[in-house]
Amino acid sequence: MTLLNNFLANLPFMSEERADLLISSFWPMLEATIISTIPLALISFFVGLVIAIGVAVIRTMPTQSAFQCVLVAMARIYVSLIRGTPMLVQIFIIFYGLPEVGITLDPFPTAIIAFSLNIGAYASETVRAAILSIPKGQWEASYAIGMNYRQAFVRTIIPQAMRVSVPPLANTFISTVKDTSLASLVLVTELFRVAQNVAASSYEFILVYSEAALIYWMVCFVLSIAQQRLETRLSRHL
Repeated sequence: MTLLNNFLANLPFMSEERADLLISSFWPMLEATIISTIPLALISFFVGLVIAIGVAVIRTMPTQSAFQCVLVAMARIYVSLIRGTPMLVQIFIIFYGLPEVGITLDPFPTAIIAFSLNIGAYASETVRAAILSIPKGQWEASYAIGMNYRQAFVRTIIPQAMRVSVPPLANTFISTVKDTSLASLVLVTELFRVAQNVAASSYEFILVYSEAALIYWMVCFVLSIAQQRLETRLSRHL
């Protein structure tokens, strides 16, 4: 640590005190990233993906009955509401608004619900576009071998659509990791919340927030590499 302290202290605009702060604040922020930020992003993404697939299926099914028409209308309203309002407002409504009607949630579940609903709306458009991009010949081939609509959709269309939607969905996950910083506003102790606490006690706002930005970048850089490898692997099977 002494060598690292000396190296940092000799950098421009640095001092021994600032170097000590930089090193001492790194581990709490990294710990918050591992314990809160990444789990929050993962849970929200997978719950949101389930919502997205359900909404996309509803919006692409042939509307025949009145019940199906109601489902399609509800799905469209949900997507419109979520996409038409800021995520921060959605988080505040869930955390501060629901207690007024007798529903009180802890900060972490609040963030999961808000992020999942947001991801579900945006990702549903990605999945829906992927489903619609599958050639009609795939439907016809499925019907030709005796499949009904549900079997053709599950066995033929969805696997191809999910493969097509992997790149944009991976981008959505990376964006979710960065968006978890909004959870700090409802007292979730994730990376940015820890950075806020350190900056407030030390008054080194540029230094601490730049360090937090560096950690976000490192996490997203690793995820970007994983995304590229996944896309390369999938492209070999297209």
